[in-house]
Amino acid sequence: MKKKNWFLVSMLLALVLVLAACGGDKDKKNESSGGGDKPKDEEKIDTSAFPVAVENNDEAIKGGTLQVALVNDSPFKGIFSAELYEDAYDSEIMAFASNSIFKTKEDFLISDEGIASLKVDADNKKVTVKIREGVKWSDGEPLTIDDVIYPYEIIGHKDYTGVRYDGDFKNIIGATEYHAGKAKTISGLKKIDDLTLEITFKKLSPAIYNGGDGLWGYAAPKHYLKDVAIKELIKSDKIRKTPVTLGAFKFDKIVNGESVQFLANEHYWNGQPKIDKVVLTTVPSTQIAEGLKAGKYDIATSYRSTNYDAVKDLENLTVLGRKELAYSYVGFKLGKFDTKKGENVTDPNAKMGDVSLRQAFAYAMDVEQVAEEYYGGLRTRSNSLIPPVFSAFYDDSLEGFKYDPEKAKKLLDDAGYKDVDGDGLREDKNGKKLEIKLAGMAGDDKDEAMMQFYLQNWKDAGLNVVLTTGRLIEFNSFYDKVKADDKDIDVYMAAWGTGTNPSPSGIYARDASYSYSRFTSPELDKLLANIDSEEAIDPEYRAKAFKDWQVYMAEQAPVFPIYYRTEIMPVNKRVKNYNKDWVNESDLNQLELTAEEPIK
Repeated sequence: MKKKNWFLVSMLLALVLVLAACGGDKDKKNESSGGGDKPKDEEKIDTSAFPVAVENNDEAIKGGTLQVALVNDSPFKGIFSAELYEDAYDSEIMAFASNSIFKTKEDFLISDEGIASLKVDADNKKVTVKIREGVKWSDGEPLTIDDVIYPYEIIGHKDYTGVRYDGDFKNIIGATEYHAGKAKTISGLKKIDDLTLEITFKKLSPAIYNGGDGLWGYAAPKHYLKDVAIKELIKSDKIRKTPVTLGAFKFDKIVNGESVQFLANEHYWNGQPKIDKVVLTTVPSTQIAEGLKAGKYDIATSYRSTNYDAVKDLENLTVLGRKELAYSYVGFKLGKFDTKKGENVTDPNAKMGDVSLRQAFAYAMDVEQVAEEYYGGLRTRSNSLIPPVFSAFYDDSLEGFKYDPEKAKKLLDDAGYKDVDGDGLREDKNGKKLEIKLAGMAGDDKDEAMMQFYLQNWKDAGLNVVLTTGRLIEFNSFYDKVKADDKDIDVYMAAWGTGTNPSPSGIYARDASYSYSRFTSPELDKLLANIDSEEAIDPEYRAKAFKDWQVYMAEQAPVFPIYYRTEIMPVNKRVKNYNKDWVNESDLNQLELTAEEPIK
């Protein structure tokens, strides 16, 4: 074990002792890698050995109830609309009743296997979306092309309260005029018949085949929602309590923030599900391992990789694993979002505005050691803002910000951040006290220990980094503060799910409200435009455009990636026909159970 590992261990042990002294659950320590003893050195986990599907040849029972644990230390928000939700937890819930109209194949390209097919006319900058005949909503009403058009009318509306009216959406002919109230419809949307929509764009790029360029991949039940004002949708019971959907299961009972019960959707277009119900319950990360062991749950979503040891040897489970379409990152607050202009505005005088300060901040983090001690290979130090799963665009030649404390110190020295008063902490360039406020998400004792370790990393480089509010912040409050550009946040640690479209415009473009760093520049505008340009139809051109963008972001470091992620999915051995391969993911209507209750 490396010498500094003892700091990680001591932080964890100190926190475990504090929890115990406060009357915490005595069994909690058994779920952590510390547990009161020094962690043993373990071999790195072979992530390629994880299966992506369960193997179960036992005879299935008829019907049954699937018990799903949503591993979350906060209540879920409960915004059950593809057009309006904002976090991964609501997305995971909606997956059981998805309104997606497209399915994907290799390289996450849109296929013809879903509700809708896509035909591209690149020469005329048009696409044709055609839906299957006979598809019905969960209330029995037929799906029509009006339901495919309606999401565009929601997102483009002047009263839209969500975050998806962005540069991609504005690429649709007539979208900006509609949003400005100058037109009653989006002129680029042409209804051909009840099953067919033609969309005209300002430009088309290869991103269209992955659902980019402004193409929307979901339907919304116009017959059900049309009487609700757009600005009221996010608060409406029709979104929050009684959604109408297209998925294999339909919403039945919702206890806000706590649980959702689904029933089999008898109208599901791909065949009625083989199980009767799904009951999804919010379960804290400190309780999930014991719950799985006791046979309370069949599947755990968002299971923490730091807790892999607690489930890896349980005989009643199969642990699936796959590379996530996501990465963890550190972002620097460099400006504000101008809601009137609908764009990010960079402040040249931002506290973290010096690129040398940002790079030093990155080099000072011993991410490699944290990944080794707490993740064992389930997370690895990342070198780029494009996950390796996008093999055609990921640049493995980038060095990234490997741990180099001496380089961090030199960058700070050269930039004028020096310890003027001899207290071991650096002042700013004007000789004034430099305090950097960092926001991170609250979790379990391991999250606390890792954060304390990183705070010590920065202190070793002479940076006085303190936690915003003095502690880690609850998940929902964290994102509320980051999104609102809270004045007490200089730096934040978060994660981003890319989805199946590798284009980075949705999170880093000038008009992307998800660009929480608020970093903009003419060069960034150009690099992002090149990735999704008409010239990028040439694969070599697009690959180079991706590389140029990755290099630029590493040089400027408005954000920097810290981990690539392997998600693990514990599944009870009574579950049958469950496949999470990105290419061959099983339809939920095929799920079966081989026992009346989860196996203990």
